Amino acid sequence: MTAAYAKPLPQITREMAPFWEAARRHELVVQRCRGCGAYRFPARDLCSRCLSREAEWAPVSGRGAVFSYAIMHQVYHPGFADAVPYAIVVVELEEGARMISNLVDCPVERIEIGMPVEAAFEPVTPEVTLPKFRPRRAAG
Repeated sequence: MTAAYAKPLPQITREMAPFWEAARRHELVVQRCRGCGAYRFPARDLCSRCLSREAEWAPVSGRGAVFSYAIMHQVYHPGFADAVPYAIVVVELEEGARMISNLVDCPVERIEIGMPVEAAFEPVTPEVTLPKFRPRRAAG
């Protein structure tokens, strides 16, 4: 964890607090509908599959695949000046929910749709640990 984190930090809302609390423990959780079992992210009041308003926070594996990505070459915030080019990815988790995050530990020219990835956690302040993704390590 760096002393002064220069990049923007997420606003931790009441609805998303369980997600950020789990991330500080290096655990990944998403909402799961109590009506049909569908996983969803970010938190929302209504299930888009069955329209249930009942949900719970459930742990997920942290494993998934790159569904889509963009390579950022331009600096839109001074905190990212040393990071360009960097990747923003949409990861489809094995459980079905999709998350937007960064892909780390991978040169941008090696990113591919369908690339297997796993969650990695970056503690940036005492309150915020950012879930990111990296190429999945080989089993064994």
